[in-house]
Amino acid sequence: MQDNHIRKIEELSMNAWPSYKIELFDKWLIRFSHQYTYRTNCVEQIGESSIPVCKKVSYCEQIYSDYNTPCNFKISPVVAPDFDDFLKLRGYDIKHITNVMTMSLKGYKPIKDKNTEVILSDIITDDWITELFTLNHTTNPVHLRIVPGMFKAIPKKTIVAAVIKDGKMAASGLGILDRDDLGIYAIYTSENHRRHGYAYSICNAIIERGISMGANYSYLQVVKDNGSAVSLYEKLGFKYDYTYWFRSKIV
Repeated sequence: MQDNHIRKIEELSMNAWPSYKIELFDKWLIRFSHQYTYRTNCVEQIGESSIPVCKKVSYCEQIYSDYNTPCNFKISPVVAPDFDDFLKLRGYDIKHITNVMTMSLKGYKPIKDKNTEVILSDIITDDWITELFTLNHTTNPVHLRIVPGMFKAIPKKTIVAAVIKDGKMAASGLGILDRDDLGIYAIYTSENHRRHGYAYSICNAIIERGISMGANYSYLQVVKDNGSAVSLYEKLGFKYDYTYWFRSKIV
């Protein structure tokens, strides 16, 4: 039962964040986005293999070698433990350990900050993406070119959030509704506007809008060592669910 729950969240997260390129190879998704994020630049398993694992890994390594980027494999609790061991023996290191947190939205009662206005939209605009790049310090010319298309390729309903201060986006957020599940993504606050509760207000506004659209459940992903973000999400009511990480090797 727990495996089915995790598989669903993994499926939701794949829908929520498309890659620039994707190849399906014997129930493995080979994802590539010029290293913008680990999740969009890794191999994800979506079913049982028919080809021997050693041959499949070698194939993936050749693909990423051709891209001139590290080969990354996503390891979640639904991936066989011996596969993680196999990669370790092959020289792969653990990278980017991430916790998934979840929350039922039944009876959700936030603490509202009436002094913070959160602007919501259902469309991811070029202006929002440009402001987001400023918040998360995206400067790579290739990323500036390809990532807007990745955002616009999201196939689900979106809730686009921003707090504006002095004419600029001080904080951002993105909700993605897939069936009755609401994913929380792209939570950023500028260095000059932190400790004002903007991220909390944005998450709350996204959740309230999501509930009005039929969401009954919410999930998010946070880097394991990001204590301030974990505290924020716990304050909202999210609880730890499971951990995933990536095995990475320069090939």
